[in-house]
Formats: sequence, structure tokens, C-alpha cells
Amino acid sequence: MSLDNLDRKILEYYPEYSIPKSLVRKLKIGYNIPVYVLEHLLCNYAVLTDPEEVKGLDNVENILQSHFLRPDMAEYVKSLIRERGSYRIIDRISAQLDVNENAYHAELQNLSIRDGILEDHFVKNNSKMLLGGMWAIIDLMYDHDTYPGRPFVVKDIHPIQLSHFLPDDFISKRKNFTLNEWIDLMIRSLGLEPSHMDRRQKLLQLLRLVPLAEKNYNLVELGPRATGKSFVFREISPYSILLSGGNTTVAQLFYNLSLRRVGLVGEWDVVAFDEVAGIQFKDTVALQMLKDYMEAGSFARRVEVVAEASIVFNGNINDDIQTLMKLSHLFEPFPEAMQDTALIDRIHAYLPGWEVTKLMPYSFTEHYGFAIDYFSEIIRSLRNYSAVNAIDPYFHLGSQLNRRDEKAVRKTASGMLKLLFPDG
Repeated sequence: MSLDNLDRKILEYYPEYSIPKSLVRKLKIGYNIPVYVLEHLLCNYAVLTDPEEVKGLDNVENILQSHFLRPDMAEYVKSLIRERGSYRIIDRISAQLDVNENAYHAELQNLSIRDGILEDHFVKNNSKMLLGGMWAIIDLMYDHDTYPGRPFVVKDIHPIQLSHFLPDDFISKRKNFTLNEWIDLMIRSLGLEPSHMDRRQKLLQLLRLVPLAEKNYNLVELGPRATGKSFVFREISPYSILLSGGNTTVAQLFYNLSLRRVGLVGEWDVVAFDEVAGIQFKDTVALQMLKDYMEAGSFARRVEVVAEASIVFNGNINDDIQTLMKLSHLFEPFPEAMQDTALIDRIHAYLPGWEVTKLMPYSFTEHYGFAIDYFSEIIRSLRNYSAVNAIDPYFHLGSQLNRRDEKAVRKTASGMLKLLFPDG
């Protein structure tokens, strides 16, 4: 790979947070692990500033080979933990409360452990374990004498995310990039190559990031398969969760009365629904609460709860868009219960997925971009302020827009402006 001007700029101004995306893609092929996990390991255990001589890559590969396990390796690794007494693994960990024992059980995805011993303070410090789980570096211990029948004990947890982030340092360096360079840098940070996109294609890619940058933002993207609709919410940020179809309950999404605990919308920045056609609400209460939440960012479940999670609906349109428009409507993939004007009116933007080019081998970049753990912190920091009034000196929203329309325009503009001009 030969460096271009944008590569040289990011290496000059953000040397410790830049990473060659082609390297990540090659590693990703061999390991079914989120991109932000891979890039976290690369940034911490390899030297990446010289594209001609990447140092420490062997360290990362050794870590992955020794500590990241495929599901078919579960029994071998369990045996290894038993023989050695303890072992470090990279896995997705979640927690379940056993009310009979009044204790938490650890569930490790690839290791196929469902009842590991987990002390309360780990759950208190990492509440996402109760809400879908999180990727982490985990130290496991084997102690059959103390815990017969449940010998696997979580000794320590190191969440995979940036240990510290200085937003002022990031913002101060934005001025060294033109607007076009900044847009291209963000696209490359997603692993895509902007030189194959026109301006609208680039902005559509950035619109996918707005729910991560703007609190309580409601986005719909419907379109063909293989355009990367769910990639951002599955791979880019440890602060978003992607739900794939199935039943959705009030306790899961909003508030669990028995545990007295806020659900997904209280613990994640974005709750994204993949394959929206498969969503089923067990009762009408859940759907009504979803509408209330999408409108006000709050809901009542014996107590009034305010949350900040954005809501995203992704789904596939299999028909030609012109045919669909003649025979049906643009929300046709939604379940019938969700084809409700009260819910649709609460959506802030509809991303036309049929305008996004399908991902091809040439769609992916060979150049440098922000490391994803740093990039996700950048975007998350943008949620700390709003730019909904920034358009007022330049634009007048006419009387044709009702209150919800105006809110949608302002929140969309706020999210995009913060992404493009984080320095104001």
C-alpha cells in the first residue's frame, strides 16, 4: 500500500489512533470477532505507524490463537483451564441472576459455559453483562473443591474498550482537515474506500452513524441485502446492541419489574433491530411503550424512566423499489402491527438502502483510518451536546412541516453537523 495525502495527515495528527484497515480485514477473515475487538488488540499489542514495517503483528496473532476460541474448541479449553488452574480467554460474557441462589451466573458465549461463578461487584461495574453481554478479556479459574458442579470462576474482567479518551485533543486537530478529507477519513474508519463513492453515497454512510452521535434518534433503513445495514451496530461500537428478530418484551426493552432494572434502552446508546420483518411483540403494551419512548425518550412502568438510547430498524426490501411503490409502500417489510402511522411519525429519518451500493471487494479500503475503539469514543462524545438550533441562522423551516417533521429535520441536521464539524 502506498500512502496518500490523507494517510500522511492522519499519521501526523493522530499517530497513536490510526490503523491500516487492510490489516484488520485480513485478521477478521480468520476470527469471528467484532472489528472493535480486533482493532483494540492491534492498537495495544502492535506498532502500526509504519505501513512498510508493522511490528508486533505476531503478538496479536498469538493472543488470538491462544486466547480467542472458536465454539468447537470449548471442551479443549475447559480441559486446559482444569489442568492449569486458571486461563485467560477473549469471549463475550453475559450474566444471569439466579433468584433461588440469590447469585449471578456467568455465561460465556464461545466457551459454552452457562453457570460460571460471578461475584456481584463484576456485574455492578459492568451492567451491560445483564443486557446482552459484552466482549472482554476474562481470567477464568477452576475451583471444583469450593464450587462442586460449577467449577469455573470468573477471576477478573477487562472490558475491551479504550481506557481513556481526551475529546479536547481530538477536537483541536479537526481543523487540520478539509471537509472532504474529514468525510473520507470517517468513511475509511468504517473500513470502506470513499474514492468509489459519490457525495450522496458518503453522506448515506454517515447517516448510519447519527443514532450513535445523537441521543434518542430514530432511524429506519430498508434496502437490498449485502449493503452493510447492520455492520455499524454489530461491529463498530461497543455501545450498541443488535437484536435479530424474535419476540420483544417490555422487560427486555424497557423495565423488568421483578428485578427493578431498566432494560436495553437504559444501558445502550443504540438498540438496533435487524431483520425488522421478524420482530414480534408479545403484547400490545410493549409496542405502545415503544411509541411513547420514541416520542419522548421516556416511559412509565410503575415509575417514570428517562433514557437516551436511539432506536434503529433495519430490514430487507427484496422487490424492485419502483414495483414496490406501485403495489405497496416503503414500510411494507415492517410487521403488520408496526405499520402504524403513530409509530412511523416518530421516525426521524428513512435511509433509502436501495441507493447504497452493494459491498464488493473493491468497496473496502487499503488505507489508514481511526482505530474503531477510538472512533466509537469520538462518536459517543458527540452525544454530550446538541446542535438542533445550529441551522437557524441559515435556514427557515416552513409552515408545511409539522412539529414532528421539524424535530426530525433538526435532530438529523444536529447529528450530521456534529459528525462533520465536531469542533463547531
